[in-house]
Amino acid sequence: MAPSKLNSSGEGNFSSPMADNGFLNATSLLNSEKAVQELLQRSPLMETDDHLIEFSEALRTVAKALRKAAEGKAAAQAEAAEWKRKFELERTRNLQLEYKGPSPAERNGYDSKRSRNLPPQAPEQSECCCGSNGICSHEVLQDGGIDSVSQKLSKKYTRKASFKLSWCCNGEHSDRHKHDVVSFEKGNITTAERSSRQISLKWESQPQTVLILTKPNSMSVRIICLEMVRWLREHKGLHIYVEPRVKNELLTESDYYNFVQTWKSDEEIMLLHTKVDLVVTLGGDGTVLWAASMFKGPVPPLVAFSLGSLGFMTPFHSEHYKECLDSVLKGPISITLRHRLQCHVIRDAARNEYETEEPILVLNEVTIDRGISSYLTNLECYCDRSFVTCVQGDGLILSTTSGSTAYSLAAGGSMVHPQVPGILFTPICPHSLSFRPLIFPEYVTIRIQVPFNSRGHAWASFDGKDRKQLAAGDALVCSMAPWPVPTACQVDSTNDFLRSIHDGLHWNLRKTQSFDGPRDT
Repeated sequence: MAPSKLNSSGEGNFSSPMADNGFLNATSLLNSEKAVQELLQRSPLMETDDHLIEFSEALRTVAKALRKAAEGKAAAQAEAAEWKRKFELERTRNLQLEYKGPSPAERNGYDSKRSRNLPPQAPEQSECCCGSNGICSHEVLQDGGIDSVSQKLSKKYTRKASFKLSWCCNGEHSDRHKHDVVSFEKGNITTAERSSRQISLKWESQPQTVLILTKPNSMSVRIICLEMVRWLREHKGLHIYVEPRVKNELLTESDYYNFVQTWKSDEEIMLLHTKVDLVVTLGGDGTVLWAASMFKGPVPPLVAFSLGSLGFMTPFHSEHYKECLDSVLKGPISITLRHRLQCHVIRDAARNEYETEEPILVLNEVTIDRGISSYLTNLECYCDRSFVTCVQGDGLILSTTSGSTAYSLAAGGSMVHPQVPGILFTPICPHSLSFRPLIFPEYVTIRIQVPFNSRGHAWASFDGKDRKQLAAGDALVCSMAPWPVPTACQVDSTNDFLRSIHDGLHWNLRKTQSFDGPRDT
């Protein structure tokens, strides 16, 4: 609206600031305020004209009212625009949640689709996965029979996602294989395979060569060995390997045993696993340990006959050797995989951790003790570079589960089924009331180091022999070896283990409580 000219009487004539729709227009309000200001400037007022002074005051009041109305209108329009923008953003976000990002054309047809009560289409499953090793989630379980969009939104947060758990390897060059240990079904974790599952050995071809190892200085063992060698040769037609000592004993008895083979150097011992199909031991657990120590890599199946004292690893009786060997050679037989520890000694002078002495494999345990020193042993222990504890006492035992019934048991460690993969961490006479034994999983690496502030040296022994001195700064690193010792079972792994602790240790043997006496009423 534009202000009109003054008429002859000096009064201003203004058109209404109303728009055609009956509402105040912001532009009209601003123009009206300008018209009032121009009127006041063009009309010089005399102090004697009282009516003109009153009129000018009224015009100023009108101008202020018009300015406030214009400001209020602009603020209301800005607020309405902001609310509209928020509404559009919220509506777009809801549509994306329901449709997982449909096209704009589908968004425009949302209301019509909703009126027809049609369920939204399920999103396509992504073909990519989070990786073959680790935790991955690549699909969402779909629920059927949703009647409306609101019902779908209410159920969306109750579904379970699919995933897979795998063992992680320590770096790209780890020699431990990646394998799935759990499976997924409808949101539940179930074990895919168990490490303690009974293993059965079935020959695909007939064994041709047998290695016989015996306990020395035993006449009963020598007699059994003579009979067994003859029977295997005449009735089974097998090639026989024995130690040089045993061959001399056989030839002393008779020249008939000229067919028996042996070795002359350590290099030939290293190649025994490529020639021998089966190992037979005549003795006790010490003979089994000796047999395992001869193989620095893979070990052939081992049949242990009990001719010793306790016999935790010798389930077969020597008087029935013909029936036992006949059953083993025919197969199938139950096998216990007895894990071994691989030990490296790292000297303080070594430039890096790869500069180690020759690795040593142990079937029972490695012991770190104070030797002849009268001081407490001081050992710093680490597990996968995480600090475990500082041992102050007579020493420490790192044992396999097969060795849990040996030195570790005497030091207060637990008896563990040999098929359980783990490393026993047992202190020897610790000077502490709270130092309890531990069992670590098989995949860890344990490092035992002699600190520089230690008062004396430590000594390490491997299955009771090959003692090595550990000076300040030296370390012993132990991990699970990749080559277990497969020993034949008389019945199965669990039955043989329970029989050995019952017969060998008289485990939990006591008189039964008499039945006559006070009773619960």
